[in-house]
Amino acid sequence: MDTNLVLEGVKFMVLGMGTVYLFLMLMIVMMNLMSSIIHKLFPEPQPKISQDVEHVDAQKNQKIVAAITAAIIHHRQG
Repeated sequence: MDTNLVLEGVKFMVLGMGTVYLFLMLMIVMMNLMSSIIHKLFPEPQPKISQDVEHVDAQKNQKIVAAITAAIIHHRQG
C-alpha cells in the first residue's frame, strides 16, 4: 500500500475549505433572506415633518447665522 500523504492532505484541505465555503455562502443567503422578511414585517416608520418643526429649524438657523456673523465681526475688529 503506497499512499501519497501530500495528496491525502490536499484532499482533506479541499474538503475542509469547501465545507467552510459552502457554510459561509449558506449563512449569507439565510441572513439576506431573514433581513428581507424582517423589513417586510416591520418596516421602519417614516418621520412626520410638520410646519412647526420647519419653523423651529428656521429660527435655529437664523440664530446660528447671527452667532457666526458676530464672531467674524469680533475677530476682524480685534
